[in-house]
Amino acid sequence: MVAKLIKRMFLYSAGLTFTNMARLFMRLFTGVMFMQFGIRQIAHFNELALSFPSVFGLGAEVSLLVMILIEIICSTLIILGLFTRFAIIPPMVSMVIAECVLIQELMAQTNVTFQSSQIIFLPIMFLGIFLFMMLAGPGKISLDYIISVNLTSIDEKGEAEAKEFELEES
Repeated sequence: MVAKLIKRMFLYSAGLTFTNMARLFMRLFTGVMFMQFGIRQIAHFNELALSFPSVFGLGAEVSLLVMILIEIICSTLIILGLFTRFAIIPPMVSMVIAECVLIQELMAQTNVTFQSSQIIFLPIMFLGIFLFMMLAGPGKISLDYIISVNLTSIDEKGEAEAKEFELEES
């Protein structure tokens, strides 16, 4: 009785809807959270452009614009579950760069104290979530899954037709 309950709760549902719903929630939550930073940066572009760090010598305005594009476009793709694993790469890179910039700024200060309310933890948090999503994938409730199912069925039909054609020629 207990073994059957454990099997039903943990093993049976591992590949079913619950994990796909969890991946959907993770994509939606992370996408919306990351996108809101881009929206805020658009709203305060002029003020932020004055103090935004220049990355790779691009200049502050161009670096801010690239960051906004990454946050808006990649967040939208992550929310939709479209090209999810590819869409996660630019935000991961931007979070590594943001973390390096934040650490560099903190190390420039003489009194370095780490508190849980500091913004320094946000890039690390997003990096961990993006790494999880990279490993776990978008799940079945995504456009990636729908596209892959359709492409797979097209390939199978094409292979079946090719085999029929070979049999007819023989």
